[in-house]
Amino acid sequence: MAATRISVTMPCYNCGDTVGRALDSLLAQTCTDFEVVAVDDGSTDNTAGVLAEYARRDSRINTFSIEHGGVIKAANAAIGAAKGQYIARMDADDEVLPERLAAQAQLLDENPEIGLAGCRIRFGGCRETCAGYAHYVDWTNSLTTPDAISLHRFVEFPVPNPSIMFRRDCLEQHGSYREGDFPEDYELLLRWLEGGVQMAKADEELLIWNDPPTRLSRNHPRYDVDAFYRIKTEYLARWLADNNPHHPTVHILGSGRTTRKRADLLLDHGIEFAAYYDVDPRKIGNIVNGVKVFDREDVPSPEDAFCIPYVASRGAREEITEFLDERGYVLGKHYIPAA
Repeated sequence: MAATRISVTMPCYNCGDTVGRALDSLLAQTCTDFEVVAVDDGSTDNTAGVLAEYARRDSRINTFSIEHGGVIKAANAAIGAAKGQYIARMDADDEVLPERLAAQAQLLDENPEIGLAGCRIRFGGCRETCAGYAHYVDWTNSLTTPDAISLHRFVEFPVPNPSIMFRRDCLEQHGSYREGDFPEDYELLLRWLEGGVQMAKADEELLIWNDPPTRLSRNHPRYDVDAFYRIKTEYLARWLADNNPHHPTVHILGSGRTTRKRADLLLDHGIEFAAYYDVDPRKIGNIVNGVKVFDREDVPSPEDAFCIPYVASRGAREEITEFLDERGYVLGKHYIPAA
C-alpha cells in the first residue's frame, strides 16, 4: 500500500457544533490523497459521536479519544498518529477552501528548500467587533515569502497555526509543540525558524479562520500579550547575538511605558540599551533607568547602530519602517521590529 501523502491533524474539544463543518470542508478538497487524524480531547459534549459518524462514512477520517489534557497534548497525539509525508494542522472550528491541501502540497513539492507552508487566510469573524483579530489577519496575509516571514517573526505570529503544513523531516529534526507558560504555536515557529526552517505561503486564501468567543487565544493566559513577549524576547536575544554587529548594544525606538516594559525584558538576556528615541517632545531628554531619550531625528547612521522598533500602535510600525528605510537602514541588517 502506498504511503499517505498528507495528514491533517485536528485536536478537538467540545466542538460538536462546529467540527462537522470543518470535516465537510476537508472532504470537499480537490486533493484526495490525505487522511484526517482527529483527536477527541476528553470532550463532554457530542464531539466523540460526531467524529465517529464521520469516520464511519469516510475511511480517510481516523479518530480516537484521550483523557482531557489540553490542546498541546491533543495536537501532539494527532501528530504522533499521523502517517503522512506532509502534516497539516487545522482547528475544529475553522473551514478550508477546496484547494488548500493541493496548493500547499504543491508549494512543498516544487520548493524542496521550504520546510513549512502556510497560506493567506480569510477572517471569519466580525471586523467591527473583532477589529484586532481582523487587522492581524490583514498583516499576516501580507507576509508570504521566506524573508518576509523570517524578518517579521518578532512582531507577531506570522503564520497562523491552523493554516500550516510541514514536512515530517522538520518535525523529526526540530520537535513538536512544547508545554510551557507561552503560546505553543508561536514557540514552535520561532524554534523552527531559529533552526533554519524556511517558511513560505501559498499566495491565496485557503482557510477561513473563525473567531468564536471560546477560542483559546482569547481566554488562556498562555496566549496573553505578556506571554507572547516573554517567549519572543528569549528568541530575539539569541537572534541579536548572531546578527547584531554591535552586540550586545541596541537602540530602542519608542520610550513609552508599554514600550519600555516590553523592551526591558531584553535586559535580562544581557542586551544593553544605548538610547531610546521618540517623537513626543515631552519624553525627549528624559532619563529612564540611566538611558537617555533622544529625538528620533538623532538616530545614528545605520553603520553605527542596530535599532529595534518597539512601538505597537496601529500605523506606527509602518511609519517607523519608512523612517528607517529613508535613512538607509536595511531590515534584518540594521534593524529588526519587535512590536
